[in-house]
Parts: sequence; structure tokens; C-alpha cells
Amino acid sequence: MQEETTQKTIALAIKTSKLTASVLQKAMKMYLEHQKHKQPSHGKIPVKKLVGQGEGAKSIEVTDSNIKSFERVARKYNVDFAVKKDKTMEPPKYLVFFKGKDADVIAQAFKEFVKVNEKKQQRPSLRQKLKGLQKIVAQNKNRERSREKNKDRGQSL
Repeated sequence: MQEETTQKTIALAIKTSKLTASVLQKAMKMYLEHQKHKQPSHGKIPVKKLVGQGEGAKSIEVTDSNIKSFERVARKYNVDFAVKKDKTMEPPKYLVFFKGKDADVIAQAFKEFVKVNEKKQQRPSLRQKLKGLQKIVAQNKNRERSREKNKDRGQSL
């Protein structure tokens, strides 16, 4: 898995009559120049990089261990954030750092995060549903068996 994250592959399409080293070098330079001017991606970044952007960082404390769902919501709102786990407390708490100018957007993202988590907690788990269905199937099998026994008794008399 680490190999997947450390290596990247790019596909470069070039129209040329003769592929030489200089043509390939020019194409790679054009690609790298294009990557420099590309819009920066938003989402989870290290705390050091977030603080280094010089826009002032604020933090919010989160006690929920399901921090991954917050990451999805924050990416949806195009917010740069950093998550740090505070291991000194039991249960561990998470500190979510973000830029000071993104405070309103983060507040909205947290509202959506809380709403999604509440919705998940209210619905029954899949295991509970399966147990209920197993009981129903078992009851139906018992009824079928008792009906067959009653039929057999009626025919033997």
C-alpha cells in the first residue's frame, strides 16, 4: 500500500513526427509548468503546512471517533484542515485545525457532520436487522413443520 502512495504515474500524449529526448524534455517541462499553476487542492493537510500558510489557525475539539465522515464533509466544502489526535485524554479527542477565514464554512460543515452522524445513529444496524429476519425465518420454518406434522397425523388416522 505504501508503494502506491509514494509512486505516481502520468500519461503524456505528444503529437510529433520524431520523438527525441529534447521533445520529451520540452513536454515534461510544459507539464510541470502546468502543474505549478493548477488550483491548489483542498482537504486534509499537515498542521505544520496549515500554520505555515500564515492566515492564522483556529481549532475545534471533536470527541467523535468517526472523524473520517467529517473529512468527507470538509472536502465537500473545500476547506483546508488538519486533524490532530490528543492521546493524553481517555477516550482520545481530536483537534481539527483550520484557517481563521474559514470559520463560517467550518461551522456549516460541522452542522452537516453532526446531522449525518445523528442520522446514522438513529437507524438500526445491519446486524440487528439480520437477527430480526433470522427469527422470522425460524418462526416460519417451525410453523411449516407443525403444519406438516398435523397433515401426517390426519392422513394416518
